[in-house]
Amino acid sequence: MKRLFISLYLLLSLSFLGIGWTLDSLWQNHVDENDDVDTPLVVLALLLSQQPEIDRQSLLDAISDQHSFSLQLLQRNQVALNGDIQLADNQILTTESNEQQLQFIAVGEQVLVAGPFDIEPRSQLRGIFTIVFYASLALVALIWVWPLSRDLKILRMATKKFGEANWDTRIELSTSSQVSPLALTFNDMAQHISSLIDNQKHLTNAVSHEIRTPLARLKFALALLPQYCLPQSDINQRIDFLEGMQTDIKEMEDLLQELLTYASLETMQIEPILENCELVSICKQLILRLEDLSDHDIELSLTNSTQIYIKGEGSLVERAIQNLVTNAQRYAKSSIQINLRTDQHKVYLSVNNDGPSIPVEDHPYIFDAFYRSQSQHSGNKGHGLGLAIVKRIMMRHKGNVAISSNQAKTEFTLSWPIIMAKS
Repeated sequence: MKRLFISLYLLLSLSFLGIGWTLDSLWQNHVDENDDVDTPLVVLALLLSQQPEIDRQSLLDAISDQHSFSLQLLQRNQVALNGDIQLADNQILTTESNEQQLQFIAVGEQVLVAGPFDIEPRSQLRGIFTIVFYASLALVALIWVWPLSRDLKILRMATKKFGEANWDTRIELSTSSQVSPLALTFNDMAQHISSLIDNQKHLTNAVSHEIRTPLARLKFALALLPQYCLPQSDINQRIDFLEGMQTDIKEMEDLLQELLTYASLETMQIEPILENCELVSICKQLILRLEDLSDHDIELSLTNSTQIYIKGEGSLVERAIQNLVTNAQRYAKSSIQINLRTDQHKVYLSVNNDGPSIPVEDHPYIFDAFYRSQSQHSGNKGHGLGLAIVKRIMMRHKGNVAISSNQAKTEFTLSWPIIMAKS
């Protein structure tokens, strides 16, 4: 992270320095030099060159008396120039020494000397102001780069901690941070992964607990199997014994199937491919298929429509309704009802039965995987995944599932956004 900060800061600072230096040089070479601020001295030299040498000094003295300029005429051999420097007509040569400057311009065989003048104090400050300018730019770059580097360091540390299995790691940044959207994305990802891991741990523990009982019965049955296979053993007892083993195997198969369904819904991140699902026909087909599984009749009640459509995945919608119906068959005393109704915004499907009520304290947890109400009798317990699967299906369809329960009936209600209703 330090390497990123240093490289970015140097890039910005050197860019400012290079661009500023280049523009300053161009200005001096093409603006300052072409701006003829020494025109009066050139004009004076031209006027003097038109006068005889004997009259030039008097004219120069008259000008000096009227203006506080230090001007004098010298012969060329009285002016010593360094190197190959030569005086030319209409060109001023400026020299600086001891914070003073002199200007020379040729006037025929003579040289007009202006000065010495004190160097303009502001020109001495130019270098200082230039340094202050670039230092200010560097400070501005630092003010922008430093918070970015700090926030990126926080992101790196959080990612490292998360990679070390600290699943509760979250990033807290100011909303004004430049990487705040990245932090929010990380938090969403961390929350999702943390939930997945917690669910996996919970499922693993629950499955190991759920499968232990039928597996223990099978192990016990296998130990007794030789006794039931003896020639003198009762054939009816043998059949009952083998059927018990088949029941245990089916219980484990059902558990694994429910678990696979629940896990597949958990990992479905792709948006569902929605189609028009007609709920009335789905309910009628389910009634025909499920009514033989119990002694209770299943009644379908329609409030105001003979056809009700929703957007959804047909197989999952059917699975959600089926789980509610089979759950009702497990606890109903005499009747099961499916009610379909619509309003201006939603479609509602309710499945109710007249079985035992579910305590209010169980309602917030009834849709959690492997959760069972403590009021249920052991003989009626399922695997605790049916309602959790319903909840996942409804979340995938942007719908909802709710429960209401009292001494008269227990009702589960599914709701979807409405798309069309036909009378």
